[in-house]
Amino acid sequence: MTSIQRIEKILAGLLMLGCCAVMVYEPDVGFYVVALILALMMLIYALRCIIFYLTMARHMVGGKSLLFRGIIVLDLAVFTISMVDDPKVFIILYLLGIHAFAGVTGVLRALEARRYGSPSWRWTMVLGIGNFTIAVLAVVAGFFLPDTRDLVYLYAGCLFYSACVQIASAFRKTAIVYIQ
Repeated sequence: MTSIQRIEKILAGLLMLGCCAVMVYEPDVGFYVVALILALMMLIYALRCIIFYLTMARHMVGGKSLLFRGIIVLDLAVFTISMVDDPKVFIILYLLGIHAFAGVTGVLRALEARRYGSPSWRWTMVLGIGNFTIAVLAVVAGFFLPDTRDLVYLYAGCLFYSACVQIASAFRKTAIVYIQ
């Protein structure tokens, strides 16, 4: 990881911490801010995938899958923006889907890394269990707690967790593999 990428990760983490503070400070408005942040993040990601496909990935092996991913995420972003009036279900589904998938894949990657003797399997396992815990909390907060503020606080906690992971990963040493 270059020093510019480290600075970008730290700035992204600090921006996420700022958004977290806004949501904790204003939880009533924070619910709509959460839906808007999710939609904008998906929109930016989709546009990056499509632009990358048009400029470079169309000449690569598996480039079309990047185009399809960009189109699907663009559709999800537009759908989320159109349903901002009732965002509770989408925030629950987003938190549940993304964090459950990330948790399961993180745990599986950690088990595979442990099998191969990698020293970083513990960190991957902690991140996977943390993501899966967030998914379970999203179900509990979304379906069993009547107040929408609880869901905003949960998303703010998820954002805080993601920001801490982002900042911590910026300070981790990365290994460079040289092929001789």
